[in-house]
Formats: sequence, C-alpha cells, structure tokens
Amino acid sequence: MTSPLLKNAATGVLSLEAYAPGMPLEELQRRLGIADAIKLASNENPLGPGPAVKAAIAEAVAGGNLALYPDGGGFRLKKAIGDFRGIAPERVTLGNGSNDIIELLGRVFLGPGRAALFSQHAFAVYPIITQAQGARAVVVPARPAHDAQPLGHDMQAFAEALKANPDVSLVFIANPNNPTGTWLAPEDIEGFIRQVPAHVVVALDLAYDEYMEPALRSPSREWLEKYPNLVLFHTFSKAYGLAGLRVGYSLSSPELADLLNRVRQPFNNNSLALLAAEAALADQAHVTRSVELNNRERARLTQTLGGMGLTVLPSQANFIAVGFGRDAAPINQALMQRGVIVRPVASYQMPQFLRFSIGTEAENDRLVAALGEILAS
Repeated sequence: MTSPLLKNAATGVLSLEAYAPGMPLEELQRRLGIADAIKLASNENPLGPGPAVKAAIAEAVAGGNLALYPDGGGFRLKKAIGDFRGIAPERVTLGNGSNDIIELLGRVFLGPGRAALFSQHAFAVYPIITQAQGARAVVVPARPAHDAQPLGHDMQAFAEALKANPDVSLVFIANPNNPTGTWLAPEDIEGFIRQVPAHVVVALDLAYDEYMEPALRSPSREWLEKYPNLVLFHTFSKAYGLAGLRVGYSLSSPELADLLNRVRQPFNNNSLALLAAEAALADQAHVTRSVELNNRERARLTQTLGGMGLTVLPSQANFIAVGFGRDAAPINQALMQRGVIVRPVASYQMPQFLRFSIGTEAENDRLVAALGEILAS
C-alpha cells in the first residue's frame, strides 16, 4: 500500500537513493566487535586538526559562550578567507562543508526545464542535487581506461555536450575528481570555460586542490576576474583536518555570491566550526605537514599496490582508486573482516574498483598486509 505521504513529495526526490557515506568506525566495531579497526574510506586527514585549532576550540568551550547563536554572516572567517585568497569578503559564501555550496548552487540554478552537466564517475552529490531539484542530468562519458587520465573528465566532450544541450544552466567540474583522483590541465579547464555562455554557471570543485603538485594547479583565482559565471569551492574537511566540523566556502563574483546567500540557511556554520576554520587557515604549517605526509604515502602506496598486480589510477588527491579486474565487493567485505574500512565505488559505475584514502604509514601498511592476505587466499 502506497503511503499518502508520498502524494505531494517532489518527483525528483521520490526516485532518489540516499547518499551512503563511508562506514563509521563505530559501526564496524558494533558489527564485528573489532576494537582496533582503521578507516580509510572518507578521504579524511589522518593527522586530524592542528594544535592551533584544538587550542581555539578549547578556549571557546572554556569561555562558555556556546549558548549564543554564531555570527550568521561569518564576518571573521570570511575576512580571513578573503585575506588568504586575495578576494573581497562579499565574494565569499560559507557552507556547511562544500556539499552545502553544491546544494545552494542547485537551489539557485537548477529546476524543471533546466539541466546540469557533469562527468561520468564524478562526485555523487552532483546527480543527487540535480535530480532533487527536478532538473535533467547531462552525463559526459569519462575518458577511456587506456587514456593518460583514465576515467577522468573529457573536456572536449564537455564542450560538445554543452552545445548539444541548450537547457544546461550549471556545469560541475571536479579537479581533482572524486572518486578517480584524476585531474585536468589548466589550459583544458580554461579552454572549456571560454566556450561557456555567460548565463551558464561553471562550478569548479577544488576540494582536493591542496594535494596537487603546485605545477599542476590551475590559476583558478585569477579566472574569477575574467569569467563572472565561474564559482570556485573549497573545503576545510580535507587538508585542514576539519571534516567533523563541516566548513566549506565558495569564491565568486559579488552577484553570484548574493544569489547563493539568499538561499543559504541562517547559522549554517556553528560557532566552533567558524573559530576552528579561522585558526586552521592561519596554521599553514599544519597543512604543509598534512600534504607532505599524504603525497609521500600516496606515492609509496601506488608503487606497492602496482607491484601486487593491481591497477592504480593516477591521483593528485588524498586517495587512490584501485582496480582488481573483477567485482571488488568480496574484497571490500574481506577487508572489513580484517578491520580495514575502505570505500566501494560500484555506485559510481566502477564495480571493479575500491577507493583507498591515504592514511598514516602504519595504517597504509595494515591495508597492504590485509590485501596481501586476501589476494593470496
């Protein structure tokens, strides 16, 4: 029997499947009773927040002002971001994680009769917000497996799809992309942006930008002055180690920021999150340590797993996508039995792959040892 509650639910929502995040450690411990499980599933920073963040939070808690609402405009954090990025604070929009920015963009620019354009194997929230808003998804086929950027974005195909679909109002580009870890050359991104009509918004997702080699990074901040329809979004969840506090932000033209702020929920960042993000931004030494650890271990893990005969996609993020040449679900289950949580990506049309977040040296060693046992059995 159909519930009467479904009668007036939005059509796009009715056929949605809820986003499934990486399994929490506590859940695996409840299921299997493994007390020393490790989580390499959600692209978190294994070093966690830096000492400056911990001190700022401790001081705020001791100060006893948590009964008051936070600054709904995030004045101090927006000013700090503006100083760091070289942009006016009114061009900064704060989000409850960068996911929040994606939702704000969808609420403003998507709806029935409109379409969002993004790549196959791109971040799951892009199609979720598109469908929830009743818009159409234009999914661009990814690059072939034998390409130099296997399963990554194909910007020439993006341009062709944009011309063929005049109802596109919002384009998502992830650089690097999640879950593949692949990236784009700056000239390929800007070459596409030049072809985008002024009324179509290009959303450039830079959640993993800090992990890229400097020579590969795009001058995206400079592009904002040339392309008013471009919006960049960043997060404090990855290199800054604040995934549990949920802080992200976008940079854009003042006009676009004004539109996003019209639908942004009041107090979407709590007081501790605002303080922590401001402290984290000032502690670039911790970001440097986090990136150095990640990039060193990413290279080591890539070489080690490649030596085991596995396919490791090239990555400039804090994770790697690893192919097994067969259904990866049994391997994922076997890893969980050994207390290692990783991320299955069958929902991204990559059923033969698993995504491994880069952990500490000890965590990565444990992953490799567990995989060695599984593949030998």
